[in-house]
Amino acid sequence: MQRYFIDEPFTGQELASISGTDFHHITRVMRMKQGDTLYVVFESGEAGIGVIEGIGESSVEIRVAKWEAKVKELPVHVTIASGLPKGDKWEWVIQKGTELGASQFVPFIAARSVVKWEEKKASKKLERWKKIAKEAAEQSHRQRIPEVSQPLSFKQLLILRDSFDYTAVAYEEAAKNGEKSGLARILASAEPQSRILLVFGPEGGFAEIETEQLKSYGFDLIGLGPRILRTETAPLYALSAVSYHFELMR
Repeated sequence: MQRYFIDEPFTGQELASISGTDFHHITRVMRMKQGDTLYVVFESGEAGIGVIEGIGESSVEIRVAKWEAKVKELPVHVTIASGLPKGDKWEWVIQKGTELGASQFVPFIAARSVVKWEEKKASKKLERWKKIAKEAAEQSHRQRIPEVSQPLSFKQLLILRDSFDYTAVAYEEAAKNGEKSGLARILASAEPQSRILLVFGPEGGFAEIETEQLKSYGFDLIGLGPRILRTETAPLYALSAVSYHFELMR
């Protein structure tokens, strides 16, 4: 069954409404009719099997017939912050990172970032990124759509540190020097609902002054194994480790 997110919290009312592009998808693409079933997910996280009660000119009325009991979300909130990479690499991170359970995606502009952010294209790019996250959340049966922000400056990234319980930077030199306990230590200390910020550099890595600033702000510099990972691979490696620790080991 198709999965659709409703842009409002569950209020306890018997019927919920789906409109906009999802209405078009239900009626024109899937050609559903009254009595057909689909998955619905409310903004507040409740999810279940819905039955189409009625189809209007611009909305579909849904009655939830059975609630989804199994929790699909990671027990910790993981934000992926990445030096904005070139091409479609960032879109790949959003799509696959959503499938792996990330809660938020935050691109930032680093000293060695290849991509130059154009403000005139900002709204369209952000809209596309959010659409990718939504579609990936539907495909992977998430119960929440990850947040996607527009690029931050490096200074804004540093200040972001205060909003999290744990912050770590995947640092190439740390990996070369054999550092391999940082991520494991964070995951062992984290409790359910902890907020974890994982930071990854752009294709050219971090400038020395940036790593010094990250350390001075309290970010842990960690390695991700003996191999050097691409900027679009490292976040997925880290998310897989988080999932293994919290969902497969327990």
